[in-house]
Amino acid sequence: MLRRALRLGLGPGLLGRGLGTHREGSTLDWHGKVSEIKKKIQSVLPGGAWSPLCDTSHLPPEHSDVVIVGGGVLGLSVAYWLKRLEKRQGAIRVLVVERDHTYSQASTVLSVGGIRQQFSLPENIQLSLFSVEFLRNINLLGGTFLCTQEYLAVVDDPPLDLQFNPSGYLFLASEEGATIMENNVKVQRQEGAKVCLMSPEQLQKKFPWINTEGVALASYGLENEGWFDPWCLLQGLRRKVQSMGVLFCHGEVTRFVSSSNHMETAIGEKVTLKRIHEVHVKVDHSQEYQPVECAIVVNAAGAWSGRIAELAGIGKGLPGTLQGTKLPVEPRKRYVYLWHCPQGPGLEAPLVADPSGAYFRREGLGNNYLGGCSPTEEEEPDPGNLEVDHDFFQEKVWPYLAQRVPAFETLKVRRAWAGYYDYNTFDQNGVVGPHPLVVNMYFATGFSGHGLQQAPAVGRAVAEVMLEGHFQTINLSPFLFNRFYLGEKAQEHCII
Repeated sequence: MLRRALRLGLGPGLLGRGLGTHREGSTLDWHGKVSEIKKKIQSVLPGGAWSPLCDTSHLPPEHSDVVIVGGGVLGLSVAYWLKRLEKRQGAIRVLVVERDHTYSQASTVLSVGGIRQQFSLPENIQLSLFSVEFLRNINLLGGTFLCTQEYLAVVDDPPLDLQFNPSGYLFLASEEGATIMENNVKVQRQEGAKVCLMSPEQLQKKFPWINTEGVALASYGLENEGWFDPWCLLQGLRRKVQSMGVLFCHGEVTRFVSSSNHMETAIGEKVTLKRIHEVHVKVDHSQEYQPVECAIVVNAAGAWSGRIAELAGIGKGLPGTLQGTKLPVEPRKRYVYLWHCPQGPGLEAPLVADPSGAYFRREGLGNNYLGGCSPTEEEEPDPGNLEVDHDFFQEKVWPYLAQRVPAFETLKVRRAWAGYYDYNTFDQNGVVGPHPLVVNMYFATGFSGHGLQQAPAVGRAVAEVMLEGHFQTINLSPFLFNRFYLGEKAQEHCII
């Protein structure tokens, strides 16, 4: 089959180029000398506009085996595993391009940092089990899933403190959702997750601050669920991959240069195969772009990955054809509110997901809480900015919180922010692996809110299929791009 054949294709020269080396001290000395020389020259030039010595250290390289578009946790995880799994050290040159170098609008750092195994799809459960093992042992050697080797530890650097809080997730189900919850827990246990079911009476006894009205059943994660510091994971991954030789560029991908090959499928459908040869990167504070020759492109651009796919020509064909199938990932704005409640739930409180869609968890030790609720399709806010709608909390979140936790009647909102979901409009699940027609573009996107918690496992999966031609650790075939064309949803019932 065409799709299977394309899945196995790797760009020419993937392992053929090595990383250049440099001595850090010499580089710093040189930059200092250049700066001093430029100051002296400009001091005698009144206009100061002419700069005969240009500092090009901010530019991307002219060649890179792999260009990763997006420097959030998913993109960095792919970079990490490519370097970790390469057969010969320094064999693969990896460039990460991130347009928001401050990460001020990055989904990673604006999330609530949760991790859970309470999903309905086995693949999602496996991804989170792998990732929590990675996170819990981030500064250690060895592990259940990995070879005896360091995770994100860097020689002479302090250990990472993810502030992992294993308080678990508590899902509440109405009478209507109780059967689905029971089936979900069966799957979770089969995959090795430690989850228990609780009746309303058991729920009331364990968490007396909960009003169990309207609750028919609850599921509670006993191990390896909770929340952690997303910023720490992001910075830990950046620090680690830099130590492994990964290159970074602050800029925006604006164009792909590709070659085309026309062919016909077994059912007579005409398709055009594309291979990207060059990525154009517009660097900050410049109108010019830098072309980067490459063998493989990874689309890990999060909420903006749909735009990156369009730049590569994906979806530009007749509707209903593989050529015309778009990457259905778009930005969706989500609000997070932080409130204070002196009589609120104590240190034993898990992350609670109400049947209404409202959720909350503790934040620190001072009776502060984080939470929110996803809007309905009709209520979706404009993703053109990250302004917060405070009325949404008063009208759509607080009433459900106060009904479920009576103490929240007197809460006071202290601050709020908004972030982006890389929302997969097809089935709200991740897109992992190669595109069937743009044969050297791979995806790590579309997780619709659970990409942060699954990033360590997703990065490994993408690296495996790139290097070996197939998934090895976890089979993520249901998350391939082809499902959009075939209409085969990876249906997940546990969405927050």
